[in-house]
Amino acid sequence: MDLSALQSYMLAKPDTREDTPFGPDALVYKVRHKLFAILIPGKPARLNLKCDPQQALILREQYPAIIPGYHMNKRHWNTLILDGSLPAGLAEHLIDHSFALVVAGMPKKQQIGLLAD
Repeated sequence: MDLSALQSYMLAKPDTREDTPFGPDALVYKVRHKLFAILIPGKPARLNLKCDPQQALILREQYPAIIPGYHMNKRHWNTLILDGSLPAGLAEHLIDHSFALVVAGMPKKQQIGLLAD
C-alpha cells in the first residue's frame, strides 16, 4: 500500500484528523484529539502505531521491518519501516489495532460511534 492509500485509510476512521504538531515532516493522526499514528514520509517511510505490549514483542521478532517505536514509549509503540517487506494488509491491521487501543482508553461516553459493536 502506498503512502497516499495509508493516509486515506487512517483518515477514513471515524472522527479522525491529520495534524502536524511536530512540523511538516511528521503527519500525526488523531481520533478525538488522541494520537494513534504518526507517519514520517521518506525513503523508506515510517509509521508509528500503538500496540499491545505482548503483541509488539511478537511482531518485532517476526518482522525485521517492525522495531520499537521511534521517539515513543517503546513498550506500547512500534515503528513500521515501510520498505515493502511487510505482508499485504499488515499495516492496515495494525492501524486498526492502534485505533482500537486508543479508543478503548477513552471514557465510555467518548467511545460512542467510534468502534463497530
